[in-house]
Amino acid sequence: MKPAPFEYCRADTLDEALDLVAEFGSDAAVLAGGMSLGPMLNMRLARPAAIVDVNSVADLSGIRLVGDAVETGALCRQADALDSALVGDDVPLLARALPFVGHFQTRNRGTLGGSVCHADPSAEIPLALATLGGDVVLRRKGGMRAVAAHDFFKGIFTSVREPDEIVTALRWPRSEPKTGHAFDEIAQRHGDFAIGAAAAVATVAPDGSLAAVSLGLGGIEDRPVLADLSGFVGAPATARTASEAAALAAGRVDPMVDPRASAAYRRQLVRVLGARVLERAFERAGARQC
Repeated sequence: MKPAPFEYCRADTLDEALDLVAEFGSDAAVLAGGMSLGPMLNMRLARPAAIVDVNSVADLSGIRLVGDAVETGALCRQADALDSALVGDDVPLLARALPFVGHFQTRNRGTLGGSVCHADPSAEIPLALATLGGDVVLRRKGGMRAVAAHDFFKGIFTSVREPDEIVTALRWPRSEPKTGHAFDEIAQRHGDFAIGAAAAVATVAPDGSLAAVSLGLGGIEDRPVLADLSGFVGAPATARTASEAAALAAGRVDPMVDPRASAAYRRQLVRVLGARVLERAFERAGARQC
């Protein structure tokens, strides 16, 4: 199939892009990498009256340090983030998640901001951002706001972004000392949408106990979800603790059901993937230098 007719608008500056989304409102779709929007247009799952192409907006690119966070422009290509030493050193969870995103051909074009805006519950980048407690920066004419990632996603392909807003950047908290990160997923084939994914961040105290721990789950519910593992702070960073924490998380999720997997299967994925990434994060935290 081919897209329904639309008006193509190329913005050369951020102000132009904001003017266009303000003019067209909910009838506009913003084009960044197009790895998700393109197929949706061709299948006529999306029928916008206007496409606002922001690829020429220089203000939306780049990777930079901003205080205690790494800020990636919404147009930052996934391949560039994967190659970035700054991302590898300061946002290792994102670096570990990116190889699971599509294929190297799509990562050359796909953007970090586009993946977050698309709000696919199986997507790796939104899961990494939510697990780390990052922020989504949005701009509209006359104002801007930063929304915590765990508040940004509202359901399948649904977020709190208003029609006259553009995501301009993502803010990733920098890794702390003695902190380990891990990411893993199950898909029918590498590069396919994840049936279930898990991301873990753990900080280990000098005595070997957990000072902080976070477990994020993707593809399980209709948005990235964080397991409440606060009760495990102070517990030993061991494989047994990882297994117990994952079992607790599995008992609390409300899994989706679709042709690829039952609720019971996804719940079991939480147990298996959760324990796996937590144990890896514990090990990496113990090996990390202060």
